[in-house]
Amino acid sequence: MRTTAQILRDYRGPALFSFGFRPFFLLAAIWSALAVPLWLLAYRGHLPAAALSRDWHVHEMLFGYAGAVVVGYMTVAGANWTGHFPVAGRPIMALVALWLAGRLTMLALPGPVAAVIEASFLAIFAAALWREQLAAANWRSVPPCIVVTLLALANIGFHLGWPMAERAGLALIAFLIAMMGGRLVPSFTRNWFARRKILPEPAPQGLLDRIAMALTGAGLALWVLAPDTAPAGLLLIAGGAGLVARLLRWRGWVAAREAMVAILHLGYLWCAAGLMLLGGAVLWPDAIPPSAALHALAAGGIGTMTLAMMTRTSRSHTGRAREADRPTRILYALVTVAALARVLASLMPDAYTGLLVLSALCWALAFALFALAYGPMLARPMEKRRSASR
Repeated sequence: MRTTAQILRDYRGPALFSFGFRPFFLLAAIWSALAVPLWLLAYRGHLPAAALSRDWHVHEMLFGYAGAVVVGYMTVAGANWTGHFPVAGRPIMALVALWLAGRLTMLALPGPVAAVIEASFLAIFAAALWREQLAAANWRSVPPCIVVTLLALANIGFHLGWPMAERAGLALIAFLIAMMGGRLVPSFTRNWFARRKILPEPAPQGLLDRIAMALTGAGLALWVLAPDTAPAGLLLIAGGAGLVARLLRWRGWVAAREAMVAILHLGYLWCAAGLMLLGGAVLWPDAIPPSAALHALAAGGIGTMTLAMMTRTSRSHTGRAREADRPTRILYALVTVAALARVLASLMPDAYTGLLVLSALCWALAFALFALAYGPMLARPMEKRRSASR
């Protein structure tokens, strides 16, 4: 079996398909910039398309957009874990074609055929991920493989109409962010500190981190299975508080002047806040609207963290400096305003429509700007002046 290095060295096709993150990050951004305004227009009655329902909106954000980002990032992580992940060429082209077919059929031909086509994307990728991990015998990377597999099953359940599938999709992506972010955020922050000889470094992994992740996983799992129970609410609040405690140990405020590091901390903070709000909505539904909690976790946590990783990974693996330029800082600001406005819309009924429109506009602009600013670097060969490090 060829190594990842050999696959990349031997590839002679379009640069866009020379690594899996390239097409998936670009297409995910374009789709996210289109899907939210489409749903809002349908919600406001300006589009008659019956396919653009609430379920379509939820599915396309969780399994369409976020699913593409997860697959794009996992091709990078899988290559690092195994050393011979198929990251370029025909396998990536086939996955991209399948993802695109899923988006089109969900719009034009909703029903059993669309469900089979769309659900096969994550299922096939999960199978490929397991094949490579088992061949490499890299057991440290098994937890992310389990989460991706469960996400594929949740997607199938969504198409089958399982009531808990929507919650499962959101919970799994949030847990994946909490888990992977718990490795990457302090690592990238530590690297930034080291280049500037700043001490003390972010705290290493320890008992607190394991407790926080255990509480987060337990809270999300119980919320999926029994969403209206007090134990679920308490565990979610405890898990969110644990993630905040982790963040404080990483000292992100010291790196606040570098937006590409600061946005990672902000995304992780959104994830923690979303968990605590979700727990509060379970315990005190009259005081905290569930919609506010769900969008804090989804638009705030998932939206911010995925965009943060898309920008950083794109720059690193195309040979660019891991520093935020002006378009990057603008799109970070836009996604932050979008998340805040969407959460506030649920908390301020009198201003709901205006805030909803503001959120959708800022969200669409953020991802459209990513496509415009990062599309050229994703579609062009790697710059030779820099090595591609994660």
